[in-house]
Order: sequence, then C-alpha cells, then structure tokens
Amino acid sequence: MTPSPGTTQPRISLLLADDHAAIRLGMRMVIDTASDMEVVGEAGDGASALGMARTLRPDVVLMDLRMPVMDGVAATELICGQGLAKVLVLTTFDHDSYLFGALRAGAAGFLLKSADPGAITEAIRRVHDGDQVIAPEVTARIIDAALSHGGGIGSRPEPSLLDLLTEREREVFDCLSEGLSNYSIGRRLGISEATVKTHMSRTLSKLGLQSRVQAALYRG
Repeated sequence: MTPSPGTTQPRISLLLADDHAAIRLGMRMVIDTASDMEVVGEAGDGASALGMARTLRPDVVLMDLRMPVMDGVAATELICGQGLAKVLVLTTFDHDSYLFGALRAGAAGFLLKSADPGAITEAIRRVHDGDQVIAPEVTARIIDAALSHGGGIGSRPEPSLLDLLTEREREVFDCLSEGLSNYSIGRRLGISEATVKTHMSRTLSKLGLQSRVQAALYRG
C-alpha cells in the first residue's frame, strides 16, 4: 500500500539467518532495493538467530534450514513458539526432513534461494501481512509426501477441537485449508481483511496450530 502524502509507513524489519555470508549479502542487497524494508540484523547460525530475534524483535526472519550450532528448524520452532517473529524459510529443499520439520515448527512460508528479487520482497510483504507463501516446487514435494505417507505433515484436527470453533471461525478454517489469502477469504465471506486476521488468529489458537501453512496442509 502506498503511504498518503505527509505520512510515514513503518518499514518491515528483517533478520537474516544464514551461515553463508555471501548469501546474507545477496539478501541484504535485494532488501535494500525495497523502500518499505530494512535489515536490522544478521545471524550465522540458529542459536544466534534466536538470540537476535529476542533482542531485536524483527517483523520477519529470513531463515536458512541447514546451519551450525542450531539448525533452522529448531530456531524456527523457538522463534515461532515464543511469538518473536514470523519466519520465511529460504531453502534448496534438498532434505525433505528439514522442510517438513520447519513446517511443523510454524514457518509462514518457503521460497527457493533461486527466487528472483521481486518474488522475495513480495513474499516478505505477504508473510508480514499474515498470508502464506509456498514456492510451487516446494508445494509439489509436500503434496507428494502427503500422498505417499497417508497424510504426510499431519491429519485434520480432532472433531472435538473443531467443535470449539464458532461458525465463522469454521468458515475461515475451511478457507485456510484451501490455501486462500486473507484478501480472498474476505471476498468469499464478505468481511474485511482485518476481521479475517482476527478470526484466523483465534482459529489457529483453538486448534493448536502455529501457522496458516499448517492449516492449509491439514487433510480431512
């Protein structure tokens, strides 16, 4: 959204977590092209990323999965579990166990490191706004794994948990399960995006889910 004349739009603060300095430099250069974003810190391993997330409280962490000391999966689980920031994973998806582990840990999205700069900055904005972002190649691998292992990431929440949802929250959950964006959910249900976010937060909390990505991939 373009700020109105005379107003200042807060910039999206980002923490870069990758053990390769060259990749962090590349990501910083990409982010520097976006006037609505700023890098507030860089970490070379998961433990450092966790500590810096606690100190800096960035909006979004760009997280590599394979790092020393503490890997990106463990760091994602702690950062998301403690509500420190949203996590967008940048991955080469060469190890499915890391990918699926990060999903269970609460990552809000996955992108390939080869994604073009525009896709990366747009993904950051979407994750910051509460949407999910999954690279098509990653989606295909997740679906294949789900079909091969009878459910893959997880199964649909127990009926007793779904019974805790209000009618509107159940509608939002069904939309999340289809992978719809906040805008699309609002259009379908005839409510504002702000209202969608409120219902989504309550729905995920009641179902014990950490991210809308998890909801989108739960199977009936």
